[in-house]
Amino acid sequence: MGAKAKKAMKKILKKATSTKPSSSSINKSEAPDYLPLEGGPARKLPEQKPLESAATVLYIGRIPHGFYEEEMQGFFGQFGTVKRLRIARNKKTGKSRHFGFIEFQSPEVAKVVAETMHNYLLFEHLLQVHLIPPEEVHPRLWRGFNYKHKPIDSVQLERGRHDKERTLEEYNKLVEKIVKRDNKRRKRLEAAGIDYECPAIVGNIHPAPKKIKFED
Repeated sequence: MGAKAKKAMKKILKKATSTKPSSSSINKSEAPDYLPLEGGPARKLPEQKPLESAATVLYIGRIPHGFYEEEMQGFFGQFGTVKRLRIARNKKTGKSRHFGFIEFQSPEVAKVVAETMHNYLLFEHLLQVHLIPPEEVHPRLWRGFNYKHKPIDSVQLERGRHDKERTLEEYNKLVEKIVKRDNKRRKRLEAAGIDYECPAIVGNIHPAPKKIKFED
């Protein structure tokens, strides 16, 4: 290659390098979100702050026997102010169903309780403590939360049902049901091949009891 050709090649290379945009000329607003290959300054993304939880209600599961409202109030009251507390109970017996809900006044306290008391060993039970988001709290969750449950006395109810005054028609219907139930029992015994003589129902033969109301 001659001297003239070399000079021509140098001119072409200079023009090409002069038309290439430099990294400093690139608009910062149009800069990519990744590091450029040339090693220039990267674009800084805005810092995203974590959303603070506003949940104040906690679900507590696997509550052991003997750890009831008063005990829970005193135990969880060490963390902060307890607004409301409720343990699910059986309507008939009043026994604990081993789960409940507690509400604190401060969301920060509720978060600390959820983190520290989850899987906490208490009376050979691992407590299950979880935060409930405000939108998932049932509107009737705290209905009767301060109501001291009194279990239904089934014996007293049955005694009142048995001893109540009946009219003569009600008494005859009661005896009729007893006779039908006895006949079904006899048929089942015969179908099973059991030879047993059931005592006869003589309630309809006896005189009317004293607790029958007679119409005037």
